[in-house]
Amino acid sequence: MNTALCIHNATVLTGLSIMRNCAVYIKKDKIVDVYNEQRFRNKKFPSRVKIIDAGGAYVMPGFMDTHIHGIGGFGTEDADSASILKMSEILAGYGVTSFIPTCGTAPREELLRRIRAIVKAMGKEKGARILGLHLEGPFISKERIGAQEQEGLSPVDINYMKELWKAGKGKIINMTVAPELHGMRELALECNRLGIILQAGHTNATYDQMIEGMQANIMHVTHLFNAMRPLHHREPGVVGAALIHPEISCEIIGDGIHVNPNLLQLLLKSKPLSQIVLITDAFKLAKTTLPEDSEYYLDKCFHRKEDKIIVGSAISMLDGFRNLVEYGVPVEKAVRMACTNPAQILKQQNKGLILPGYDADLVILDTRLEHPQTIIGGRFIKEK
Repeated sequence: MNTALCIHNATVLTGLSIMRNCAVYIKKDKIVDVYNEQRFRNKKFPSRVKIIDAGGAYVMPGFMDTHIHGIGGFGTEDADSASILKMSEILAGYGVTSFIPTCGTAPREELLRRIRAIVKAMGKEKGARILGLHLEGPFISKERIGAQEQEGLSPVDINYMKELWKAGKGKIINMTVAPELHGMRELALECNRLGIILQAGHTNATYDQMIEGMQANIMHVTHLFNAMRPLHHREPGVVGAALIHPEISCEIIGDGIHVNPNLLQLLLKSKPLSQIVLITDAFKLAKTTLPEDSEYYLDKCFHRKEDKIIVGSAISMLDGFRNLVEYGVPVEKAVRMACTNPAQILKQQNKGLILPGYDADLVILDTRLEHPQTIIGGRFIKEK
């Protein structure tokens, strides 16, 4: 296996800028240097270095999906480490180099089983790296539960939080909560102590309640516009707080259904680019064919047949990235949203940028943003 490679004749999207006709030099699992074609031609590489001509293709940081429940028929609800590892393999085929498996609400013992399954899978991946886990609940609003399990809701409970943390062996990265719940400030302070990043979501919070949440360091918003009090001119709610306050960061689902593309343009005008994170919120059945007797139907995203509630998206990060570009977002800005911002907002060091010293987790896309070639830890991943 090659321990060094140099990809040249590439359009390099570093996550900060676009560099045409450039080269990326990788040793082992790190980026060593990024330079122009002239410097590439003048450099003498050791014979062991594999030289790859990108033919003008894009080279960019690998996608980081920080909110995903499943894909390809495998999901966190399986409570099985083998399913999480299959997600890892499948995601690599769509240019994802790292992800945060997301657990929705579930009865207490079931949620603990799901958490333990994710932790058990970490370090055994053949594809995208598992960074940790995201808890979407259980301390969320019954008024904005969406497709979450009612039986999994819980009032704020510090002891339950400690039990979740213990099951996760310190690997819980982020957690979605409803800021308006009684006792949330105490929970937020405990999560701050543990290093968990809190996100406002599945919430009926008013604007004032969100401001109180911000004072307790709830500074990220889960799938903005979805499963929360809608914006009203007399009560801005969480949506209004996110639009008004540039310091708040937010997720956005990129399927064009959860959020109208025109509203995405408003968001880009209202917030700093650095504060917007593209996610999939993909459902277990994403990238599968639904059987006729399924309890769900697919109409660009998955709906429950019994009540037509949206249960999740059907896209990959690659789909969402291409959608952004189709909606008029410049490709270098789309990279910020899909690769760089999630790494920075969720405090993942040495990821999300093509710079010397950063992890060699990359994806190569042709000029049509197709045919991903995924590099994780400096090696090409061919599974899909």
